[in-house]
Amino acid sequence: MAKLLIADDEANIREVVREYAEFGGHELDEAGDGMEAVSMCREKQYDLIILDIMMPKLDGFSACKEIRKSSNVPIIMMSARSEEYDKLFGFELGIDDYVTKPFSPKELMARVQAVLARTGAPKEENASETMVFDGLEIDIPGRSVSVDGAKIDLTPKEYDLLFYLVRNKNLALSRNQLLQDVWGYDFFGDDRTIDTHIKNLRNNLGPYRDMIVTLRGVGYKFETK
Repeated sequence: MAKLLIADDEANIREVVREYAEFGGHELDEAGDGMEAVSMCREKQYDLIILDIMMPKLDGFSACKEIRKSSNVPIIMMSARSEEYDKLFGFELGIDDYVTKPFSPKELMARVQAVLARTGAPKEENASETMVFDGLEIDIPGRSVSVDGAKIDLTPKEYDLLFYLVRNKNLALSRNQLLQDVWGYDFFGDDRTIDTHIKNLRNNLGPYRDMIVTLRGVGYKFETK
């Protein structure tokens, strides 16, 4: 069972999502605006948050920024706005998926399950999955990365992307493969999203940025000696 939070100013939408979430065995809290959602996130820990963009007091994008200051909890953005700019901006803020209204509750819960599967607690057999490359230490179960002893902060999607690259080190990975396996279920966008996240990852890795190698016309790989 996962503990979920939905923030939407439309009570009927919150009610529908609650019905499907509880039917799926999850627990759901509700917030009527972005300000309330941020306050609730400061008081409780959630496994996943569903944020509407157009909300009073504090919109979904601003609420996401505030939540990201203290938490890497997975976030699904939900909006009637379907412009590509809004979706790309959301992914740059570190959201994990984007759902356009009107939406199918079954599809939303499928996306919730997909995000939880990608970002949830690691299985027991991966409990010791920590990798060290010179001064770069990557603790996959703990979702922690250190560069020369200093911990760095990444967005949830940057963690997912780096962990996927590392688990498939020295293998050529196409942009389509990365979108499918890291972004997952029915991703809307293009490979510019991959390039943006790779650029941010390299900046955060500092002296180890060159371990992420660009394969022109193909994609990327995490290369070790």
